Amino acid sequence: MPYKRKDSRFWWVDLTDASGKRVRRSTGTTDRKEAEGLEAKWKLETFRQQQWDEQPSRTFDELMLAYLQETRDKKSHQRDLNAAVHLHEQFSGMELNGLYARDVRAYVEWRKKSVKHATVNRELGLLSAAINYARREWDWDIPNPVSGRKLKEPEGRARWISRSQSEALIRAANAESNASHLADFIRLALHTGCRKQELLGLEWTRVDLSSNLFYLEAQHTKTARRRSVPLNRSAKSVILKRAQLRAQYCPGSPWVFAHKNGRRIQDVKRSFTTACERAGIDDFRIHDLRHTCAAWLVSANVPLAEVKALLGHSTVKMTERYAHLAPENMRAAVAKLDGCHDFVTVDEKTNRSKLILVR
Repeated sequence: MPYKRKDSRFWWVDLTDASGKRVRRSTGTTDRKEAEGLEAKWKLETFRQQQWDEQPSRTFDELMLAYLQETRDKKSHQRDLNAAVHLHEQFSGMELNGLYARDVRAYVEWRKKSVKHATVNRELGLLSAAINYARREWDWDIPNPVSGRKLKEPEGRARWISRSQSEALIRAANAESNASHLADFIRLALHTGCRKQELLGLEWTRVDLSSNLFYLEAQHTKTARRRSVPLNRSAKSVILKRAQLRAQYCPGSPWVFAHKNGRRIQDVKRSFTTACERAGIDDFRIHDLRHTCAAWLVSANVPLAEVKALLGHSTVKMTERYAHLAPENMRAAVAKLDGCHDFVTVDEKTNRSKLILVR
């Protein structure tokens, strides 16, 4: 019979699966009668599987409910929940063994009318991940018609500003009387390339001034990878200023970016937008401070691999969007061809011509 748990608002059932293993499972419903119906359905499927080795039918709803519950500790869980709402509109009630490529294509065409390709891809990614998880972890014998059907996305945004524009922005930020922390935030973002929440969530326990760096643990980064962030003179001066303010107003606060009462500063979006308007900088977002840091580094001929490591990009492909800012590197590469002459010879084994470069 269904039962309630203190940590859940849903009814749960206690079952024995086809292998004889005891399984406690949420029904995902607060309706007792519906929970009893699901329990009877699952028991019948187990019996048929035991007696006739028949694979039970699985529905989209059953898959998504179970997957979202098992992965609720993911950093992207809320985003997954939002994506699941749209998937539910199209696939609710559908048996997974009857889910075909045409159904996925129909979903793509429907969603393309109202959202960007990247949003469609995130939703398809959730469905594909759930199916693959069920196949790998629960031994569900179901197809994955989503695989390989993501849409082509435009190249990512790469908006940055010049040094003189950044100085104008910082001056405008200093004029924000209700956001005295804004200029410090902008300077630290420009000189570390960190994301907004990586800075606003920075704690003093992760700042090491003796080594001129601070640490980001896996739970603090978008890619869930630990990294250390070096502090140049400009960045260190910001940290020292924040330390002085902390000592003066809120010595017990754990946050680098804190109000005078010690509470963490949650966001800087509104004051940042105002500062951009005052500085005459259009179409510039907080995340573009990170792009600006990357652009400045590449323009200074810092190797892409080092820029990738500093910014914590998951792949070098994300960093390559800035490669054109270092044309001297390309000029140096092709200059190596100067002074070479070439001639054509014939490979005796293949009887094919090949080009030989000789200095």
